[in-house]
Amino acid sequence: MNRRVRRKTLQAKGNVTEAVTKGPVNEVEAVVCLAKEEREVDWSSLPDDTVVALFSLLNYRDRASLASVCRTWRFLGSLSCLWTSLDIRAHNLDSTTASSLAKRCSKLRSIRFRGASAGNVVINLEAKELREMNADGCRDLTDASLSMLAARHQRLESLQLGPDFCEKITSDAIRVVALCCPRLKRLRLSGLRDVDGVAIGALVEHCRDLSELGFFDCMNVDETALGNAASLRFLSVAGSRNIKWTAASQLWVSLPNLVALDVSRTDVTPDAAFRLLFSESLKVLCALNCGSLDAGVFLAYNSKTKVLLARFTDIVKGIATLSQDSHSAPNLSGMKRINHYNNTSNNNSKISNVRNSRIGDNKSSEVKEWLEWVLSHALLRIAESSTPGLDSFWLKQGTPILLNLLGSLQEDVQERAATALATFVVIDDETATVDPARAEAVMHGGGIGFLLDLAKSRREGVQSEAAKAIANLSVNADVAKAVAMEGGISILAALARSPNRWVAEEAAGGLWNLSVGEEHKGAIAEAGGIRALVDLVFKWPSGGEGVLERAAGALANLAADDKCSMEVAMAGGVHALVMLARFNKHEGVQEQAARALANLAAHGDSNGNNAAVGQEVGALEALVHLTGSHHEGVRQEAAGALWNLSFDDRNREAIAEAGGVEALVTLAQNCGNASQGLQERAAGALWGLSVSEANRMCTRLQLEHCGIWHSMLVMLGE
Repeated sequence: MNRRVRRKTLQAKGNVTEAVTKGPVNEVEAVVCLAKEEREVDWSSLPDDTVVALFSLLNYRDRASLASVCRTWRFLGSLSCLWTSLDIRAHNLDSTTASSLAKRCSKLRSIRFRGASAGNVVINLEAKELREMNADGCRDLTDASLSMLAARHQRLESLQLGPDFCEKITSDAIRVVALCCPRLKRLRLSGLRDVDGVAIGALVEHCRDLSELGFFDCMNVDETALGNAASLRFLSVAGSRNIKWTAASQLWVSLPNLVALDVSRTDVTPDAAFRLLFSESLKVLCALNCGSLDAGVFLAYNSKTKVLLARFTDIVKGIATLSQDSHSAPNLSGMKRINHYNNTSNNNSKISNVRNSRIGDNKSSEVKEWLEWVLSHALLRIAESSTPGLDSFWLKQGTPILLNLLGSLQEDVQERAATALATFVVIDDETATVDPARAEAVMHGGGIGFLLDLAKSRREGVQSEAAKAIANLSVNADVAKAVAMEGGISILAALARSPNRWVAEEAAGGLWNLSVGEEHKGAIAEAGGIRALVDLVFKWPSGGEGVLERAAGALANLAADDKCSMEVAMAGGVHALVMLARFNKHEGVQEQAARALANLAAHGDSNGNNAAVGQEVGALEALVHLTGSHHEGVRQEAAGALWNLSFDDRNREAIAEAGGVEALVTLAQNCGNASQGLQERAAGALWGLSVSEANRMCTRLQLEHCGIWHSMLVMLGE
């Protein structure tokens, strides 16, 4: 669902001497760096409470690694106080692994997972004290699985499934949740087909402390039953359809405790919205991207006591007003604007300054958290929909709000805000085009510093989304320079070494886009990016097509530079790329691997990479085979690689022995309607092979037999 820009263009060769600030990305690297500097430190003499404090700063994977140092650390690393929260979204846990973790999860309070299969495994953790469950990618989650999760975790206070649609969940499962989890305070569900009155009635009856309900993008929601939920303080039906708004507004306006209501992306009528604003308890009505609302209808409402968040209102000013009156909302207007992206003196304190300005009492904090959550959700959905006519909104309001939300104390809000930034700048995925005004608005608003700070977080979900935003923004040349100047290249190179595939994939995408600029190639090499990219190919040789395509694409851009091409070869890049060309079946991976091999072979006069590619086992056979691909991009890059390789005498004969002449003649015969690039490469490769006397007559006879000899001569002449 989320957009990811893939940069496929290639620049001319170049060199760079720009220095890049290097530093540790996470706490583990910090410990390692400190250990190198202080070699006399006896780590085993550290007090236990100090070790536990260090463990608490790490994600559970790094914690497990350090726990293997010695028996004492193994014991301390398994203390239940360190396992109060768990994020397993990037891992495929089986029942055996989950059972082995169960001893550590006796006090587990919060868990995040991805997919229905992971939900079934969560049961084996036996986390009976679990209070919060947050899951995404649950399209295949069934009523039976959700019912089992609820039955095994009866102390749940918060349950969130989304933003992916939970199409297999019905009202029956909601009733089971209500019966099994009477302590439930928050329920957020996305994409249900029907939420009937019986299910809502069960929640009202059995969950007496229920203060927040969210039914997002649902087909049907019983608005009448919601009118009986007297305990609700927060309600969202954003994106839901088939709501009878006249009845809903008449009932919901009487809810005694309702403080905030989200009707974004619905067809709420002006009369209904106006009526809701006259609720005595309601303070905030969020109605972003509601097509039926316009400014003229709402001139009479009291903006001093009520806040309407809509496209035609000043959202930042409205929230600031609410914050001043009740200290119950984030002060979005107080965000510092950075006008020069090379001013990095305060980068480390940007997010902390925003956070420190938003402290209030418990009830105020609840309103703030809810408002941040619904804003991040609404803006992400609007960005994904590519709704036309929103340029002014994004530049004046959307961008500063998203940048502020990056400083939220809620991890999922930070993730969604970063994802929205990665999404709303994209104009076209296929052509890797971003909106320059939007990208530069993020840059001038201090967004690069915010995102790089998040990329250095120990939380892998935040790292992944921040790296994705940096990658997409870096398609813009000016933003790419800002990323490099603020140390982003070394950060992305370090993230590319992450054991988390999602983090590594987005970091590789960032290096791919940055490597388009000649001035960044040398910096990527100095930061260890080339070695990290090559290692990714060996780490995920199959099953990780996204990370492999990005790694191969970045290596292809880097290989266009003479010096970098030698580093790619020395890092084992030739073998890695040939392995992808031979065995990977994903067309995007094949295309980028062939392009990288073509660029490596283009430096025959200055280094030995051309011969090295030709001598790699299976390389020539793989490229010949790829010329018969159904994908034009794969055929074009494979033909280009064979063209470059044909400049080496030994390669010419080997290509012919591998069936290259026949394959290229067939390609030339069938590419009459193809792109000019493919035609040129096919003709060029045949010309290169024809330098050999033995190949020349064979090539000419086959071309004459196919009736394309003269057209090839014309093309070569041009």
